[in-house]
Amino acid sequence: MRENKKEMNAAIEALLSELTLSEKCRMIHGVGFFVSGDVPRLGIPGIVSSDGPCGVRNDFYPDRWYVIGTTADYVSYLPSNSAIAASWNTELAHDCGMVLGREARGRGKDVILAPGINIKRNPLCGRNFEYLSEDPYLVSEMAVQIIEGIQENDVAACVKHFVCNNQELDRYSVNAELDERTFREIYLPGFEAAIKRAKSLSIMGSYNLFRGEHGSESRSLLTDILRKEWKYDGLVFSDWAANHDTRDAAESGLDVEMGISADFENYYLAKPLEKAVEAGEIDEECINEKVRNILRFLIRVRKIVIEYTKAAGRGKKAKAVAVPVSDRDPGYYGGLVMHEYALKAARETVILLKNEKKRLPLKPSTTRRILVIGDNANRVHANGGGSAEIKALYEVSPLLGLAREYGGNTEVHYTPGYYVPKKIRDGANWQEFSVMDTFSTAPADDKGYSANEKKEKKRLKDEAVRLAKEYDDVIFIGGLDHDLDVEGADRKSMKLPYGQDEVLNAVLDVNPDTIVVMVAGSPVDMRAWKDRAKAILWMSYNGMEGGTALAEIISGTVCPSGKLAESMPGCYEDTPVAHFGEYPGRKLTAAEKKRMKACNRTGEYKEGVFVGYRYYEKFKVPVQFPFGHGLSYAEFKYSDMTVKKNAGVITVSVKVKNTGIVTAKEAVQLYVGEKKVSKENPVKELKGFVKTELKPGQSKVLRFRLTEKELSHFDAKEGAWKADSGAYLISIGSSSADIRCSRSVKL
Repeated sequence: MRENKKEMNAAIEALLSELTLSEKCRMIHGVGFFVSGDVPRLGIPGIVSSDGPCGVRNDFYPDRWYVIGTTADYVSYLPSNSAIAASWNTELAHDCGMVLGREARGRGKDVILAPGINIKRNPLCGRNFEYLSEDPYLVSEMAVQIIEGIQENDVAACVKHFVCNNQELDRYSVNAELDERTFREIYLPGFEAAIKRAKSLSIMGSYNLFRGEHGSESRSLLTDILRKEWKYDGLVFSDWAANHDTRDAAESGLDVEMGISADFENYYLAKPLEKAVEAGEIDEECINEKVRNILRFLIRVRKIVIEYTKAAGRGKKAKAVAVPVSDRDPGYYGGLVMHEYALKAARETVILLKNEKKRLPLKPSTTRRILVIGDNANRVHANGGGSAEIKALYEVSPLLGLAREYGGNTEVHYTPGYYVPKKIRDGANWQEFSVMDTFSTAPADDKGYSANEKKEKKRLKDEAVRLAKEYDDVIFIGGLDHDLDVEGADRKSMKLPYGQDEVLNAVLDVNPDTIVVMVAGSPVDMRAWKDRAKAILWMSYNGMEGGTALAEIISGTVCPSGKLAESMPGCYEDTPVAHFGEYPGRKLTAAEKKRMKACNRTGEYKEGVFVGYRYYEKFKVPVQFPFGHGLSYAEFKYSDMTVKKNAGVITVSVKVKNTGIVTAKEAVQLYVGEKKVSKENPVKELKGFVKTELKPGQSKVLRFRLTEKELSHFDAKEGAWKADSGAYLISIGSSSADIRCSRSVKL
């Protein structure tokens, strides 16, 4: 329903006029860890939020980081954003958003703090599993659908973290410096799409500094770009405990300050702000604008309507009050239909990286004994990762999925293979201590094992090798876990932890047909055994039905259709961040120390626009697997590509045929680049994709539409997007490195 802005704004002004300064200040900061202040006198409720993005987080006491511990907050566990992006399926992204929004509303939330859409600049970033891709176009297309799905349920998405939150190490105190073209082309498009196309009702600032300003109180970001340039009138949250100054927070486009400490009245936008206004140091209109945005938000999520009371007597005016909306969507969580959506999503996010000699699928009808090796086969992941943790109703592990898929006629035997140190935690949540820059949940290096642990490592490895000799079919399931893919800490390298390379090579020595499955939210170095393994599958944290989906793909019940949403470099030293030497950042200059507070280091994004595949292609750096790569049990033929230009619009079509013997889905990708590539531009960039399902022998003609914007780059001098005249190459393929057909067009 289209909102009547004139009526709404008039009602908001009427209610605003009834509020005292103290009441207004109460509304713009947290009064609990996940709720903002209310004004009961006027019927104004607080805003109730919850973390995502894999599901609605468990409930905490409002002023203590201890879980309440009832059974009422078990929810569906959805694939992580890194998994959803690997589907290359916008409809599926929308469905996942819809489930997340419906369950958030069912749990009584007004806003779900998702999706996370920061660019995967650095493969070591501990929070990459929460993010979508290294590519801004793919991020934009998937994020728009997730947000629209969430907001179908009278609940708001909160897209995060605005902007350049690309590392967890020193995340509270690292300053990001980058040129304007890079900012506009790589790091801003996803957020712009979320705001302008998806109409995200809220957005979250970042912990890091951006060009010297903390992201959650940055005037250049929150005022100049968000409010003025994009005309955004939605709600802006700080990240939790991300503010550092009362004036900066008050005079920026921030609306609500949230934190992780229970001294709520001492937050920067609480009593300190009220005192500053009373002293005439800060204009009260700063607070008024924030309250307007809060009231507008409450109306848009249908939590309140503003009504007028009857006048108390002659000459008295009617007073505005907030009244609850009686027919607000109640939501629903934990139902069987949600589990079906989770399974449907999980099936399309598993990626077949390698399949020599058609090692897969492993048909149940001819498979009698399977040995499963690896801690990740028997591990569940829903309860880890930081603020992405949830209480899942259930989670099908890979081992359970395989045992169920192959049934009683097949023996499925398990052995851990490698040793994982057990984490010991007290009752307090990690978040209580997360403001410390030294905070880390990552385990010690492999070299830090005790004598007894070393014995256990050897015993597990020897047992895995002994058993691998006895079985024809061996599946190794390893990778990372949420002690490494985790908020608050970055990995130290791309090497596999827990001595997995050694175990896997020893297993391959005795059983060269071993199938390898990697579970991770970020790239890992597989070079120690990649060329030896005949079949490799990749899966990110894939939700409550992740094990089911993996087993279905291994057995051939489902045909794999996932594709990499990020490049898979061989090692960290091959990445653009490592090459240009800007992680974790340099020491501050004397000038920076004077103008920046609460800042320890500056990271200069010297790679510019050459992030991910843009860098590897431009500088001819080999990768383990390229962006967009993913195999199928079917084969696809691309033909009859046409390019037509009319009135500034380029229409591209291509015929795709399934030449295999099974029904399968293919993500067809369109890239654009200069025919004669200039020094300052990437070789090509993703500008379109379509995922389609084809039966054996079936063909479809797929069409793409390009405008001048897709052929443009940002001109920092002119402050505008420009498409240079000349010849452009439009390419269509199955990955960035597997281009099937190309045509040139002149502009």
